Amino acid sequence: MTNKAPWDNSNSVCSMEPAAGCSPTVPEGELYRSVQAVLPRDTDNQQNPDLSNKGMLRWTLHKKVQNNPTNSLSLVWVLIKELEKAERWDSRKCIIPLLHTLMYAIIQTAYIPDELYKRVYDFCKRLLTYPHPYCNVGLSYTRQIKTERSTPGLMFQRMVTAEQRLKNEHYPFQERIFVLADPEIFSGSLGQVLLGDIEASSSISDSDGSLSPLDHMCNVVQHSIQAALGADQCDGPRLAQALKDMGQDVESHFQEVLAALEQSAEEGGRGEGRALRSRLKRLYSRILTDTDSEPLSSGRLRDCPLPNPEMSFHLWTEDLDIWRELAKWFRSSSMSDQFSLSQEQEDFELGESPGDVMPSDMTRFSVMSNDSGIERDLPPGSDTSPSSSLDSASISTSWEQCRSEQDLSRLSRRGGIRMKTSVKDSMVLMQDTLEEHASLGGGIRERGGRKGETLQRRAGGNTMQNLFPKQQRHFIARIVIMGDDRVLGRLAKAYYLLRKREARRLFLTMKVNLQFYYIPVCSATAPISSNKGNLHQSKGNPCTLGSYLSMVDPWYSSNIKSLGCMIPKLAKLMNPGRPKEPFVSDVISYYVRTGQQPVYFTIYFVKITFTSMTKDPVEDVFLTHLEMEFPEFRQISASCRDKPKKSSGEVCGAVISMKYRKVTLSGRDIDIGMSVRTSGAQISAIPSNEAEDLNCLTMTFNESPTKLKNNTLESKIRSSNIKIRTLESRSFTVRLDRDCRRTYRDVQSIEISPCLDPGYCVQKTMRSKFKLGEDKEAGLSKYMNKGLPLPINTFAGIIT
Repeated sequence: MTNKAPWDNSNSVCSMEPAAGCSPTVPEGELYRSVQAVLPRDTDNQQNPDLSNKGMLRWTLHKKVQNNPTNSLSLVWVLIKELEKAERWDSRKCIIPLLHTLMYAIIQTAYIPDELYKRVYDFCKRLLTYPHPYCNVGLSYTRQIKTERSTPGLMFQRMVTAEQRLKNEHYPFQERIFVLADPEIFSGSLGQVLLGDIEASSSISDSDGSLSPLDHMCNVVQHSIQAALGADQCDGPRLAQALKDMGQDVESHFQEVLAALEQSAEEGGRGEGRALRSRLKRLYSRILTDTDSEPLSSGRLRDCPLPNPEMSFHLWTEDLDIWRELAKWFRSSSMSDQFSLSQEQEDFELGESPGDVMPSDMTRFSVMSNDSGIERDLPPGSDTSPSSSLDSASISTSWEQCRSEQDLSRLSRRGGIRMKTSVKDSMVLMQDTLEEHASLGGGIRERGGRKGETLQRRAGGNTMQNLFPKQQRHFIARIVIMGDDRVLGRLAKAYYLLRKREARRLFLTMKVNLQFYYIPVCSATAPISSNKGNLHQSKGNPCTLGSYLSMVDPWYSSNIKSLGCMIPKLAKLMNPGRPKEPFVSDVISYYVRTGQQPVYFTIYFVKITFTSMTKDPVEDVFLTHLEMEFPEFRQISASCRDKPKKSSGEVCGAVISMKYRKVTLSGRDIDIGMSVRTSGAQISAIPSNEAEDLNCLTMTFNESPTKLKNNTLESKIRSSNIKIRTLESRSFTVRLDRDCRRTYRDVQSIEISPCLDPGYCVQKTMRSKFKLGEDKEAGLSKYMNKGLPLPINTFAGIIT
């Protein structure tokens, strides 16, 4: 049966019990041709229209083998042969796409012979001798295959148990996907299509209705027994019917299977898994005996489809606090210590503590108070105890004074003491920062004196976890961002404020593992630029970060960038309602399950000072782009770019003073100051092309600026610290991450620098208590990156 496009409502969903003709056996030659069609080629370029179809072809390939165990096993054989051929021909461009496709097929295959496991394991182990990122991906899959070989079915069991939040006593991990969409893009039909697709994914059903937790438990038991025994010792359809007839009693068998698999994994598969197979064989016989079924020694296997994870769809409006949503999910998912948890969440939901720095247009949840809450700190003569005898005049005077000074109401003293961050909480945040930042040489002192910073963008998994294992966090929140650079700017800002909040009172960091994913989607009128020569050829490219990830990771380009381009088309082609074959949620599931190699993007801090003396400076952050311009020169700047510069400032622009630290590959940074005349500038944190992939800011002027005095001015300025100040009475406008909602007017100066990680600040503060006046870095500071990066997960990281 040929798989039709997901928007074709004539499709019929295959039942959980494969019927005749539903999933016919696909010849190995057809599987080979399908695999070849999915693979990237040397002749592919980012502007090839066929490249955007590879994501659909990959989805179609998995659909071909989804409901037939024979097809799944055949696909595994085809893929390992193709991997070995790519190794012989040194075709590294195909290795990571083939390897991800192989592992995704292995998880869903009912039974794999040991010789095939060994072949896959040997190949993954050989990848350890390859450079980054191949060795990172190879190491991750080598460990998984080694465990899966000794404990067959473990990956399927853990994935379903965590993603579907099945109650058990042996594997406490739980996961959830939060899809955050930019309301500026996903409004109207586009948002309805995405919501309908996700809802359809969560309600995929068989002929009897939606899948319940008991159905998932049956699938876990079925898959685990089949993976251990194979067709020679197990009759899949008979076992499936027996489990279905059990009803609620299947839960005890589910718990027994989990106990057996987790015990085998903990023991490292001693005895080549013979004890596990013997235990599951006894369970198999008991299940058939309990349901008056005659045990069969052999038969055919039955497929157990891998359901999509739980997803929730959110339009990221101004009213949505994503961290509060995560706290609610964590609270509802917790099984114990409800009182302590509710108290911690109450503290978390109180919002930002005094001292948070944020733009003036953001809602604040707390106010500054000079009252420590301790009675001995009160001024002499003050008393707030209920027994004090104060006359009404003093009460009135005191109250009016409080209102005049604070302009606040309903302030009252609460019974309590001032809480300080415990040493344990501080160490958890410091360890989290150390593990995230120090894995790829964050503490190396480069020649020339730059400390803890490199111009090479960091990517890949964390190797330090083996040396410093972190506290187990049983909750995994996979946050999928959909939109353009604007929504990424909001994510960076929210992440920065969360880290500041966690530095004062830990809540999410200790309990929830945050994973970030990004799907670039823009309006139909603003296509994503993917030219490798220059990602920023057009000033209006709305998805610069998505274009960069597509450039460094071809498999990301084939599956995720193509999805972003396809979603607006799906909105036009799909009929209203839920699709019978969800496509978007299937691709999201594939992305979050196999995309485990993060690429780190530095979050930049900007301090904005205004011309008005009555307006306080504002502190904000940005991730991809900062634009500054003088509004009065907006119309004429384009016309005067190619003309000879005149002496009149009315034509060339306004005079600004610049101070920046020029970064060099050698690490010998130079501080430069100059004055130039310009109408505006663009400051980008995303590399403009593959040859200039440096982790720093690149500043370009709207036109060739006029040099003042005898300065040497480059066409592009690369720096990590920039200070700009207008020297005339004119003010300029600043826009962050191309978001018109984050535009600041009447600006006099800006100061840009990498955002400091609160984990680093906590460690530095703790040291300053013991060694006053000593600025030299020591202890853990030498191994910690000062900057705060935002990790975006991809399939490969950065392929150079």
